[in-house]
Amino acid sequence: MNINKAYFAGGCFWCMVKPFDTFEGIEQVTSGYMGGHVDNPTYEQVKTGETGHLETVEVEYDVALFSYHKLLEIFFSVIDPTDSEGQYQDRGSQYRTAIFYTNEDQKEVAETYIEKMKQTIDKDKAIATKILPATSFYKAETEHQNFYKKNPERYAEEQKQREAYANKMNK
Repeated sequence: MNINKAYFAGGCFWCMVKPFDTFEGIEQVTSGYMGGHVDNPTYEQVKTGETGHLETVEVEYDVALFSYHKLLEIFFSVIDPTDSEGQYQDRGSQYRTAIFYTNEDQKEVAETYIEKMKQTIDKDKAIATKILPATSFYKAETEHQNFYKKNPERYAEEQKQREAYANKMNK
């Protein structure tokens, strides 16, 4: 097995685990923080938006079964890449979107993916999702891991709020 890691910030990490976690070839999805200037941040610190961190998921995947391109397809299917202020009802710098690449191949695939995406979106909008080098990943506290499994009712409510927000913004 050849395991690689990918990092995606797509708003609230509670909503980012399940989309990846349900595929064969995905070995583990971990909620955490990346991109900021505070070592070992806590959820309480990150949620203020003052640490510079984005809520991020670390996706460990078997490259023989799962391509990085497929990870990007999943990522972009659950975010609004044109929202520079957060995602859906989650507003603030800690909820912005980003792809944190771990090597030049990931960077190139992400750049190509976004260039193609630019051709398919409304010309009045711009892609806000950043492509950034991966930095230290800090695992979130235990209560934030596998949130959709541990708190299915709250997860369902979060999903309803995301859908309602998206519907409101698309009118």
